[in-house]
Amino acid sequence: MEILDKHGVMERHSLLLTVGILIVVSIGGIIQLAPLFYMENTIEKVDGMRPYTPLELTGRDIYVREGCYVCHSQMVRPLRDEVERYGHYSLAAESMYDHPFQWGSKRTGPDLARVGGKYSAEWQVDHLKDPRALVPESVMPPYAFLAKRKLRFANIENRLKTERIVGVPYTDEMIAGAREHLIAQVDPEADFDAQDDLIALYETAAGRQGTVEIRDYDGDPDTITEMDALVAYLHMTGTLVDFSTYEAEDLSNRR
Repeated sequence: MEILDKHGVMERHSLLLTVGILIVVSIGGIIQLAPLFYMENTIEKVDGMRPYTPLELTGRDIYVREGCYVCHSQMVRPLRDEVERYGHYSLAAESMYDHPFQWGSKRTGPDLARVGGKYSAEWQVDHLKDPRALVPESVMPPYAFLAKRKLRFANIENRLKTERIVGVPYTDEMIAGAREHLIAQVDPEADFDAQDDLIALYETAAGRQGTVEIRDYDGDPDTITEMDALVAYLHMTGTLVDFSTYEAEDLSNRR
């Protein structure tokens, strides 16, 4: 009891209290961080993950540019209500090629970690043009202008090179064919060789077929628009991992 009564000494001396806090926080930090130095990788390898295609990458850039992350997170937490509403909880591997990642817990709109495949491309386009036409209670602003704005991708090769600098495994073939691959993905009537090359490169990287979708996304086959790119990105979000076969890997013994 006498020891417990002495807490008043620390409470009355701010410097002593500060030192005590620093000691406790340091001990906790060491306990959390020290094991990480003995692991080669803290992100488990998951089948299906691949770099974004050039079209998907430009769509993601538009997503970030328009501030979509302010109202929508891409992080399904391992809580029952979250999993029942959105699907399997988010894996670190799903964001391994994201710079920056879109995790978070602040939501004005629903989480978009599993939005890919949940709605058709036509629904996404209509929703982006006039959100309240499909969701009357939505407070989301309209993005109809994206369907009128041509996609600028003259420097797409340099964009992929930049991603490779920070660790995204874009190959020389992916970078060299970036422009042709972007056009091929959004135009079903484009160069079939470029389409075959796009599928071969990116689906081989994923280790799973069916991860690259080739189609006109915005309903205007004559123009490649920012709407095409954004919907392409949304359409693949959360679809790369096949959770029907996924088994969590134990990282505790990884060296």
